[in-house]
Amino acid sequence: MPRVQYKDSDVALMARMIRAEAEGEGQQGMLYVGNVIVNRVKANCLDFKGLRTIPQVIYQVQGGNYSFEAVQKGNAFYQRARSTEKRLAKKTLDFWREYPAKYALWYFNPYGPCPPTWYDQPFAGQYKNHCYYEPQPNTCDSVYTGS
Repeated sequence: MPRVQYKDSDVALMARMIRAEAEGEGQQGMLYVGNVIVNRVKANCLDFKGLRTIPQVIYQVQGGNYSFEAVQKGNAFYQRARSTEKRLAKKTLDFWREYPAKYALWYFNPYGPCPPTWYDQPFAGQYKNHCYYEPQPNTCDSVYTGS
């Protein structure tokens, strides 16, 4: 059983997102971004209450901007999904989770050292240029449960 329910169009959308956000960090980096997307669907807490689908997560607007910079700025996100990224997206939708993004709900590229917290959320780890952050303990248990 997959981690979240999805359609073929969700796989293609997620493939475009992981490429746009992390292509420069290779397949491993794209898998980590995929983990964050799936975690946000599962979370139903904090900034992610009521988001139950891949499109809802990817097109979420917070503070007047899209949550993901790639949607806001375009370029790679608005290109067709490629088979490599589709395979990676499907992998994270179905089962794949790994540190530092295993339970992460946020990531960003600080263009410098990763801060110990980001919007009061604890640092989970770093992969190449992206820093990953998990929710504070006892604030979002749903991200830690299930597959």
